[in-house]
Amino acid sequence: MAKIQALDARQKPPDSVKASYKFYQKLSLEAISTDPAIIDFSRGLSTDQAKNCKRVSQIPDDTVRLACLQFSHPRSEASWPPRDIAVFEHGQIPGLFLIPSLIPQQTQQDLLSRLLHETLADKRHKTNVNAHHRLPYHATHRASSTVPGLWGDAPTLESSLLHNPSFFNVFPESPQLLLPLDPSTHEAITISQFLRRKLRWFTLGGQYDWTEKAYPKESSPPFPEDIADLAHSIFPEMRPEAAIVNIYSPGDTLSVHRDVSEESDKGLISISLGCDCIFIAGFGNEDDDGKDPAYLAVRLRSGDAVYMSGKARFAWHGVPQVIPKTCPLWLSEWPATSRHSTNSQRGGMDFYESWRGWMSDKRVNLNIRQIKD
Repeated sequence: MAKIQALDARQKPPDSVKASYKFYQKLSLEAISTDPAIIDFSRGLSTDQAKNCKRVSQIPDDTVRLACLQFSHPRSEASWPPRDIAVFEHGQIPGLFLIPSLIPQQTQQDLLSRLLHETLADKRHKTNVNAHHRLPYHATHRASSTVPGLWGDAPTLESSLLHNPSFFNVFPESPQLLLPLDPSTHEAITISQFLRRKLRWFTLGGQYDWTEKAYPKESSPPFPEDIADLAHSIFPEMRPEAAIVNIYSPGDTLSVHRDVSEESDKGLISISLGCDCIFIAGFGNEDDDGKDPAYLAVRLRSGDAVYMSGKARFAWHGVPQVIPKTCPLWLSEWPATSRHSTNSQRGGMDFYESWRGWMSDKRVNLNIRQIKD
């Protein structure tokens, strides 16, 4: 039996980890930039940090390049220079692998589009909003004929998305409403309210039941094959079967928890897109044979990945703070094409112009796991 099955998904986190979470939740933006305890690869590791957070391996450039090119639909050439990706492990949290700048820019844009266009618009993948409102899936189609010649003749992932459903195909000013399941307890909301603030998460593959803290016994929708291939090509030791996509705005948090409802000890993949965040992970005394509790805080940036395996697969973790105005410029105008892109405004307009800048203050996190051995 997998070790994870002996753990209780309803158990409350230890006080030591909760205390560190609250500390970083209240930390000012200025203090975040200078806090010596935060691991920040862009800032560089201090001498003390480097003693504990060591480079333990690397992911070959060919592995990442092939996986990303296959996911993004083969382009004439990769747009980033050759680079092997460094993998770091912290001695206090064995099995927690930190992988800065894993996902290149173009793949980040394509992954974001894949997740938030057609995947979100697939009614088989449930959202937090489904609990109280009817989502207008019928309204997610908009004919690409409204923007003739926008993408030219070359087939790309962007051009294929024009023919697929997306809630971003509905204009922000649309009168289309998400009607409440129970009008006596909830009001209707607009598409703009839904996408800008109300949408907090949606699931892929195995549809986790947050009330029961379990996966349903009935069969789940298939996990998106292209996203699974991307993840499995880079992390071949695990099989993607379920994921949660979290959407954060500044002020949003993810409380301390453990992902222990699965029946497999295989590693958990976390990929960050958009704004920076503070991520904490740790063990309480009861998790570590009575030793002093161990935890760490990491500043994650767009394209960074975390892989939680071994003992770290069962670590408590959370996101106490999303750092505003840190989304990279080249991603901040999504879903509109960046004005700095060579693909920008073909045909004199952008298909998603009315939603330009939606991503500028967002963080999207893709968290993938294997449900069963």
